Amino acid sequence: MDETGLLAAIMARASGRDRLIVAIAGAAGSGKSTLAEQLRESIEASGESVAVVPMDGFHFDDRVLVARGLLTRKGAPETFDVAGFRHLVMRLRACEADVAIPVFDRSIEIARAGAAIVPAETRIILAEGNYLLLDEAPWDSLAGAFDLTVWLDVPVAELERRLVRRWLDHGFAPDKAREKALSNDIPNARRVAAGSRKADFTL
Repeated sequence: MDETGLLAAIMARASGRDRLIVAIAGAAGSGKSTLAEQLRESIEASGESVAVVPMDGFHFDDRVLVARGLLTRKGAPETFDVAGFRHLVMRLRACEADVAIPVFDRSIEIARAGAAIVPAETRIILAEGNYLLLDEAPWDSLAGAFDLTVWLDVPVAELERRLVRRWLDHGFAPDKAREKALSNDIPNARRVAAGSRKADFTL
């Protein structure tokens, strides 16, 4: 399936509903954020209301990761507040008014609480994150939380290229950028690819 087909499927599923929650999952560097923004623009252009809700807003703060000995694993499944994210999804499912969502600021590597608001009248929610379909505890508590699921399937070699580029763009030297990608990002990518539930659509 391509993006055009996915957009058509989302619009068809949204018909007659108060709210549709879509999960866009895939490894780091697979293009989840880019796809979510492209879909958001297309959905808004059609006249529908839509919001993007990133899972990355639920990163544990570095202080918590240091205390847990997980700072070097930042971005791995165990470095997120899964219960907090699930609670947010349930609030969105209930169409609560003015739900505040946290957003991860990559420029400072910190999640900013209450950085965006999802009004009750927003009909389509695009949740995006690495582990939305991960079939291991506690992430498996999200099973059934979404109305439609999407998986972005990208070869590991391409993920490696993109992730090294990401760290280079953050100011890391070439050797350090490659080290960060291979020591944490790529193992996480392999883990999520091997352990995620089958999605409704794969791109």
